[in-house]
Amino acid sequence: MSSNISNLKYVLEVTNLDISYRNVKAVQGVSLRLAAGNITSVIGPNGAGKTTLLSAIMGLLPSEGEVACLGQSLSGLDVESRVEKGLRLVPEKRELFSTMSVEDNLIMGAYTIYRQGFHDMRMSLEDVYQRFPRLKERRSQMAGTLSGGERAMLVLGRALMGQPKVLLLDEPSLGLAPLIVKEVFRIITDLKNTGVSILLVEQNARAALQVSSYGYVLETGHVVLEGPADELTDNPAVMLTYLGGTKNRNRV
Repeated sequence: MSSNISNLKYVLEVTNLDISYRNVKAVQGVSLRLAAGNITSVIGPNGAGKTTLLSAIMGLLPSEGEVACLGQSLSGLDVESRVEKGLRLVPEKRELFSTMSVEDNLIMGAYTIYRQGFHDMRMSLEDVYQRFPRLKERRSQMAGTLSGGERAMLVLGRALMGQPKVLLLDEPSLGLAPLIVKEVFRIITDLKNTGVSILLVEQNARAALQVSSYGYVLETGHVVLEGPADELTDNPAVMLTYLGGTKNRNRV
């Protein structure tokens, strides 16, 4: 990472973002920042606009306002250009090439950096396999035959193959068994050690705030609360609405 990037305080800055979807303003005036090397979470109910927000940041939906990544404006850039800037989205649907092997899916994740001249995939593959031993065991298996937890690991591993600087995670725990959820969040926490900064959208508010440094609460397309994750966890409104009305902080 170049020195000017490593000295940035915020690697992602969203300012006054408005997003209209099917003639409805789904997100209005949202501003947020992601500090370098940190995990920031966005929590909120179904229909709050969380996935819409990530899609617009990634360039999948048109928006008004400003999005900057690594100190550079993304205005007017398409999805591929944003990927080249170091931004990567892991969508909640965990879309994979089901008739391709696990390893081929991983290699597809390195397509962008391959185009930029990085042609040695072995180190990236070994790093992913070290982080996800189960994927190494399944490397020759068709992706479509994987379990839900294994698919979650594969989409994360595929994203890491592109060596992102900023990772957008959309509902990584969706539909997973509790033990797998615990493993997925452990992996997300460990990803900070790779230098990746993470914007995490998650309905499991307790788990999200436990792994985050900072958080935003999104309701009906507006940010209604924000602050350090510990403060949000202790906020009576957040506690009542999203944490089951208890101060119990059992780890996920």
